[in-house]
Amino acid sequence: MTDHAATGTRPTDGPQLQLREARPADVPQLVALTARVYSAEWGHSAAMLQAQQSHFPEGQFVVEYEGTIVGYCATFRIAEAVALAPHTWMQVTGGGFASRHDPKGNWLYGMEVVVHPDFRGMRIGQRLYQARKRLCMELKLRGIVFGGRIPGLARNLQRYGTAEKYVQAVMDGARRDQTLSFQLRNGFELVGLLREYVPSDHESLGYAAHLVWRNPSLHDHPDIPTVSQPRALPDSVRVASVQYMQRRISSFDEFARQVEYFVDIAADYDADFVTFPELITLQLLSIENAELSPVDSIRRLSEYTPQVRELFQRLAVNFNINIIGGSHPTRMPNGDIHNVCYVCLRDGSIHEREKLHPTPSERNVWNVTGGESAAMINTDCGPIGVMICYDSEFPEVARHLTDQGALILFVPFCTDVREGYLRVRYCSQARAIENQCYVVLSGNVGNLPGVNNFDIQYGQSCILTPSDLPFARDGIAADSTPNTETVLFADLRLENLARARNSGAVTNLKDRRFDLYEVRWTRNTEAT
Repeated sequence: MTDHAATGTRPTDGPQLQLREARPADVPQLVALTARVYSAEWGHSAAMLQAQQSHFPEGQFVVEYEGTIVGYCATFRIAEAVALAPHTWMQVTGGGFASRHDPKGNWLYGMEVVVHPDFRGMRIGQRLYQARKRLCMELKLRGIVFGGRIPGLARNLQRYGTAEKYVQAVMDGARRDQTLSFQLRNGFELVGLLREYVPSDHESLGYAAHLVWRNPSLHDHPDIPTVSQPRALPDSVRVASVQYMQRRISSFDEFARQVEYFVDIAADYDADFVTFPELITLQLLSIENAELSPVDSIRRLSEYTPQVRELFQRLAVNFNINIIGGSHPTRMPNGDIHNVCYVCLRDGSIHEREKLHPTPSERNVWNVTGGESAAMINTDCGPIGVMICYDSEFPEVARHLTDQGALILFVPFCTDVREGYLRVRYCSQARAIENQCYVVLSGNVGNLPGVNNFDIQYGQSCILTPSDLPFARDGIAADSTPNTETVLFADLRLENLARARNSGAVTNLKDRRFDLYEVRWTRNTEAT
């Protein structure tokens, strides 16, 4: 058993929120959930739910939050001729029992998505749609098809005259429909209208939008890097990097609002990860009125640790995004202060990654000591690693993370002048090339007068790639204007890493001389 007081680390928090396949034991909760959403008369019976699981168990998903099921979706396979022809919900689903399931069907039919109304701000529906898409791609089906509600139709029919004209207005962006607009944002396309789809749906006047999502990888199934994962990795991962403006604030709530603003933006752009800068929480010291020594300032700041952890964890779950929370000075059980990055995943789990190499200034002015572990983190978008600022200047750290399987390395940084920034930038670019991985940098800009050792900032956040033909021409997927608050986005294709590592112009990982040298870690770095 690990002595966390001795090592200066704490165990990783487990997930609060879990997306998984439905099980027979879930049926009573699902009966109650569908009754809560639709009424007892129109909810799914236990027999229907059991039949859905019996016909196609891998196509039924639930979202469980703190032990309670708050979301459910049901699917089954269906032939194209049936899926794309006119139909009603009762006809195509066999009365809700999924009895039309065709084990050889080449489309996935989405028969149901239910979200508990008390949890609709947590993007539960989005998670369920993503699970469907993953299943569709894993099974190599042509796509997903279903009839979607149009709840704004009844109250707007007089204005538009027909269902077709109302739907066209939504398609054109002239009108927002609560459900149809959501489907369109999620990549579904309209192929027509279904009449009398659910006659009891009075808001939709019985209509449904006949929607499809086409599998983008149907004819392209690239080799993905071999990594121990419970599911296939996505072809593309969208990352966001926040170049954060440091400014004086008056309360923790003001800090939280600023952080939530950027998380919300990244989530609106469908990012899988959002990264914040190193020492982002030093902004909290501007709340203090008393003059404190540098050491006392950092120890005072560490008192915010529970609030910082809770903030990033809550935002990750509510906005359905994985957050690399920059870093925060944290008091360890043995009294040492470590510079810790809190990685909060959208399932509610928290991972702590400590800065291994404090700079001379951190050691001498703030009395910060270094951590001892560099473990990769398994996420729903593949394994990742974290190197906090100065750590990126030590090639052993990145190589160790890559050896564990990390495909994307996140570098929260904090530098005061351009020379310091360029050290981090050039070394991170080298780490991307020598490890054939992606590296994401996020830094502070702006000033905090009166905060010891945090006077000025220089930052130019960026998203870096290896230097080879499949990647950005200059090895830069995205770059920012120096010293300006902004958010960067880039889509990173994991298949390109596999191809570069296996058959690139150079194959750095393959060509290492293990007979001459190796990186051997002396501390426990078991991945969590």
